[in-house]
Amino acid sequence: MNHPVDIASQPPAAPAATAKKLEKLGIRRRFDLVLHLPLRYEDETHLYPIAQAPYGQAVLVEGEVTQCEVQFRPRRQLVAQIEDKSGKLVLRFIHFYPNTQQALAKGSRVRALGEIRRGFFGDEMVHPKLRSVREGDALADSLTPVYPTVNGLTQPVLRRLIHAELKALPLPETLPDEVRRSLGLMPFADAVQLLHRPGPEYSATQLTDGNLPAWQRLKFDELLAQQLSMRLAYRARREGTAPVISGDGSLRSRLAANLPFALTGAQQKVLAEITADLALLHPMNRLLQGDVGSGKTIVAAMSALAAIEAGFQVALMAPTEILAEQHYLKLSAWLAPLGIEVAWLSGSLRKKARGEMAANIASGSARLAVGTHALFQDDVSFERLGLVIVDEQHRFGVGQRLALQQKGAEPHQLMMSATPIPRTLAMSFYADLDVSVIDELPPGRTPIVTKLISAERRDAVVGYVNKTCGEGNQVYWVCPLIEESEALQLQTAVDTHVVLQQDLPQWRIGLVHGRMKAAEKAAVMAQFAAGELHILVATTVIEVGVDVPNASLMVIEHAERMGLAQLHQLRGRVGRGAAKSTCVLLFETPLSELAKARLKVIYENTDGFEIARQDLNIRGPGEFLGARQSGLPMLRFADLEADIELLEAARQLAPQLLQRWPQQAHAHLTRWLAGREHFLKA
Repeated sequence: MNHPVDIASQPPAAPAATAKKLEKLGIRRRFDLVLHLPLRYEDETHLYPIAQAPYGQAVLVEGEVTQCEVQFRPRRQLVAQIEDKSGKLVLRFIHFYPNTQQALAKGSRVRALGEIRRGFFGDEMVHPKLRSVREGDALADSLTPVYPTVNGLTQPVLRRLIHAELKALPLPETLPDEVRRSLGLMPFADAVQLLHRPGPEYSATQLTDGNLPAWQRLKFDELLAQQLSMRLAYRARREGTAPVISGDGSLRSRLAANLPFALTGAQQKVLAEITADLALLHPMNRLLQGDVGSGKTIVAAMSALAAIEAGFQVALMAPTEILAEQHYLKLSAWLAPLGIEVAWLSGSLRKKARGEMAANIASGSARLAVGTHALFQDDVSFERLGLVIVDEQHRFGVGQRLALQQKGAEPHQLMMSATPIPRTLAMSFYADLDVSVIDELPPGRTPIVTKLISAERRDAVVGYVNKTCGEGNQVYWVCPLIEESEALQLQTAVDTHVVLQQDLPQWRIGLVHGRMKAAEKAAVMAQFAAGELHILVATTVIEVGVDVPNASLMVIEHAERMGLAQLHQLRGRVGRGAAKSTCVLLFETPLSELAKARLKVIYENTDGFEIARQDLNIRGPGEFLGARQSGLPMLRFADLEADIELLEAARQLAPQLLQRWPQQAHAHLTRWLAGREHFLKA
């Protein structure tokens, strides 16, 4: 007997042009067609008399074409009329081809599937699905599946290809019978056959219900494949070798003595987890997450010192030049007094300065290198890289993270995220990582009051800014990205700075934006931190890493255009001192439904984990994780919130399957992730 996977792994039997279109849908193997499941279903099993067909739902009617013409007012369109014994119906096409006109030739008989609505000339269907028929032709005996597709690949072609593979390919079980029965799951073959070729007893509503046993089986299988892949990645990493890093603590104790604050219990706990990992033979792959202001940077600094004490170099990579620069300035201030040289690498450095920095990294005189993706360019080499720290790691692609890892002989890796990962997402997409959470804010943080104010009441906000400054506190006024244009963002900040200077001439107002040189930005930030400026107008450069305890008011313009994570980050710049703090979200009307949902969440919540959970609900895992960059094969069928029980069951089964039934585990992975597993190992 042939091994089923060998057959299923062959490319689909289709012409080259069709194969290219299938590839755009992610269909590269014959079995991918089996897993290409319908989006929805059309009911062509019941024919309505035209006069009795209900409004507000897709219906099938049949009639003879009594007239058909191309009209040119108000725009070019094809308008036809069909009638049966009960009545007449207009069919209207704004986009049409010659074959549509041919099908609607006067005297032809057609079936039209679509939604009837009241039009200017009576009842009409706009862009119905058409089929030429003869009187008395049989109706379909089951619902018709409608598949995700691309331009040039029609539903009939897709259906023909999929149904051919359903007949030709064996659909063996990958779950042991005892496991499948204990979980109450239907057989795999029955599930896919039902979804592709449903029986007449099923309605369209039933077939798109995620609780249908067939969908539950497919969702579980998808989640199990993901969990198996993560387990194997975790196992492979623990079989790797990494340098044992065990510093003597001398540099860490000196830095702790120089700090104006003591580490919180949560910071000490995660540091203990990180240092324990660094001392092991296999590479650390730890995710450090904590809410805004929880103090991840000092944990990163202490982790870096542990490696430097042991004679290794450290690379810290951030996704934007602004964030990388802030890390560089803060870490330099902490580490320079300890005699540690910190190198800075970014795309904007001039050739000579970049060459000097790269030489210092290569020679080992720079023990810590901070930068953007410039750190993993080919011309950058490390003398002895032991630890890689990646900030806001979900904003980097898998290839970028791998490139930096490959600068050393399997260095340890610490990934940081100020965007708390919801529990379901952590269980699903970060199951191969060890996770540390800073679940405690430093003492002295005050609750922040959030206010939603229409931009029409801007004058009142300016008055509130004046009052805040008069009480001896400082203010941030943030002008976020508008229409993805840095030039517009910059102009908005510059204009706002001018207007505020005119409205509030009694206060000193600074301006900081991404186009300024590092030294200029640092000087303005230093003035604000020292209390020499009362108001700081800024683009989103202050999103992360700025700590001014005397700042008690944050005004954010165009808040409706911003994501929840960024709003939460910006809000976290205040509330760091003893004064009562406020965040004003200025918004323009009218608001889209998405903007309303975002602003409602940020207004009602201050807990970063709850905000992240709701953000996941609004955006879905692909958008939340930045999947376009991450390279992760995203879930197609399972929903992390709705299918939490299935996720729990898959998480528990994965290690058992690998241990007791390794052949089935391999077959399951091959079925679901063939050619894509490597994405989950970075």
